[in-house]
Amino acid sequence: MTKDEGSWSGTVAKKSRALLDGSNLYRRLEVRLDDGTELKVKVERKLWDELEVGDRLVRREGEQPRRG
Repeated sequence: MTKDEGSWSGTVAKKSRALLDGSNLYRRLEVRLDDGTELKVKVERKLWDELEVGDRLVRREGEQPRRG
């Protein structure tokens, strides 16, 4: 599931990055939400570099995800 809208909070389960189009490096996190579901979230490099598996991530409606 990919969810780039609304608000949610959860824990980073996995970090990954890939050259999906051959020229741009995309950084993604798999986040285990508080209700137990998982979703994939694209994040900017700075946030990706700051986070480790097990860290808390929060997204409020209308904002970018942030460390929580």
